[in-house]
Amino acid sequence: MAAASSWYFMVTPTKPSLSWKLSFLSPLTTVNVTRRQNRTAKRFVVFATVFLDPKPTVLVAEKLGEAGLELLKTFANVDCSYNLDHEELCTKISLCDALIVRSGTKVTREVFERSGGRLKVVGRAGVGIDNVDLSAATEHGCLVVNAPTANTIAAAEHGIALLTAMARNIAQADASIKSGKWQRSKYVGVSLVGKTLAVMGFGKVGSEVARRAKGLGMHVIAHDPYAPADRARAIGVDLVSFEEAISTADFISLHMPLTPATSKMFNDESFSQMKKGVRIVNVARGGVIDEEALVRALDSGTVAQAALDVFTEEPPSKDSKLVLHENVTVTPHLGASTTEAQEGVAIEVAEAVVGALKGQLAATAVNAPMLPAEILSELAPFVTLSEKLGRLAVQLVAGGRGVQSVKVTYASARGPDDLDTRLLRAMITKGLIEPISSVFINLVNADFSAKQRGLRITEERILLDGSPENPLEFIQVQIANVESKFSIAMSDSGEIKVEGRVKDGKPHLTKVGSFGVDVSMEGSLILCRQVDQPGMVGSVGSILGEENVNVSFMSVGRIAPRKQAVMTIGVDEEPSKEALRRIREIPAAEEIVFLKL
Repeated sequence: MAAASSWYFMVTPTKPSLSWKLSFLSPLTTVNVTRRQNRTAKRFVVFATVFLDPKPTVLVAEKLGEAGLELLKTFANVDCSYNLDHEELCTKISLCDALIVRSGTKVTREVFERSGGRLKVVGRAGVGIDNVDLSAATEHGCLVVNAPTANTIAAAEHGIALLTAMARNIAQADASIKSGKWQRSKYVGVSLVGKTLAVMGFGKVGSEVARRAKGLGMHVIAHDPYAPADRARAIGVDLVSFEEAISTADFISLHMPLTPATSKMFNDESFSQMKKGVRIVNVARGGVIDEEALVRALDSGTVAQAALDVFTEEPPSKDSKLVLHENVTVTPHLGASTTEAQEGVAIEVAEAVVGALKGQLAATAVNAPMLPAEILSELAPFVTLSEKLGRLAVQLVAGGRGVQSVKVTYASARGPDDLDTRLLRAMITKGLIEPISSVFINLVNADFSAKQRGLRITEERILLDGSPENPLEFIQVQIANVESKFSIAMSDSGEIKVEGRVKDGKPHLTKVGSFGVDVSMEGSLILCRQVDQPGMVGSVGSILGEENVNVSFMSVGRIAPRKQAVMTIGVDEEPSKEALRRIREIPAAEEIVFLKL
């Protein structure tokens, strides 16, 4: 039975004020109302009983492993209501402190609004959180957590299963025999021993696939801008550039997240760079492959075979040319579908939800906690500046060594105790990691995510003279021990260095390497190293105009007249490769790079 408490309120109204007396009575007291009246005052005595349940309520809206349910029941009341429609979910949610879903339940803004502020945490039993409105969750003070690690081994094993099944035509041969045929000569396969496997994305799943492929006698290379070189070497894997990976591999296994940077990364252009007869496995995200381009590559023989567990649209259409292609092996998103993985996911998400209900900060949180309005108001422009500096700096990195050491410098007239930089550091980390990661970085998980990727971020403060009214004068980001796509971005001490400040409430880039610039960090940027001479601005502007690319500003920073200079161009649209090629061919242009902000 639920616990009960009774309250006794005695209110005596008088002309100057109201006085209140509160006392607790014994449980299960009945409700009585007594009215007494005299000439000088009115007194109302109310006895009320309120039944209180000390346990929070967790609504489990989709099937969860029994181990996870048992863990939840030790701390909370668990309501397992599967297959709720949206209106039923919205009706129930106001009675729940936590909600656990898989991929089938849409947790929309309306769900958070209808919760009336009671919903404290949403747990996603799995990795992707596309079905949860993160913005609405954050606005309503609700933490969102997921279970990103429990299905690692299952996904890696499924990748290897597809790799071997594809190489030996297992699915096609099975279907052939079941149809009454015996076609040994048609289904001659290829050996894995001695072949080169390119693992695209060397995170948890990618590295486990690499370990298993090494055991099969394959030579393994990998591409991942954040993979620590020492971890790769320990497995016996060489980190290489994207171009080298796809052009030298016999087999390619995809393990990158779906982000704007990776969307349709495998397209006509990338397929054209591959060895003829390459074989591709995808157990990551369907959207990283341009499926129409893959069909063309299969038809031309550039790609000999593909094995796919994921698709841009799931389930794919029944008449999908890709699914029906005779050289394609498909499974219905089974990467995490093992008994052990499902139990592991259930435990992981249950632990995260219980921890959040206890007030603990979850390492698997994927949205930011609410912050005091006054702090957000003051730091808002610097938060934007921090993320854009991180995003810009990482795009200047070239090669396959990976980003491992980042130094952030804050210049301020405020003392250390008056400037909390945790949020700024988190946003720099967000800018560094999010462009090529499925992880959502925030104040809760920034340090955890950086550490997980071998990314060491150090901070330094420069104390300036002057008024501390402005929280920061400038922020500087330096990435050490890497090569740069744009040589001018390298400082005299050998690090990629970018610096920015807030002007009129807007983030501005003020330094690239040793060159001073002054440009708004909005839209996208083209950086061009050039010989300082007349006509360059006009030449570049004409090319962009002919390509229908709108220029928002141009700025030139130079050492001295007629010497080396850096032109910074703000553009509203991404220029075509042809436009960038034409700019590179201008005699005075020595180096050019396009950066998305």
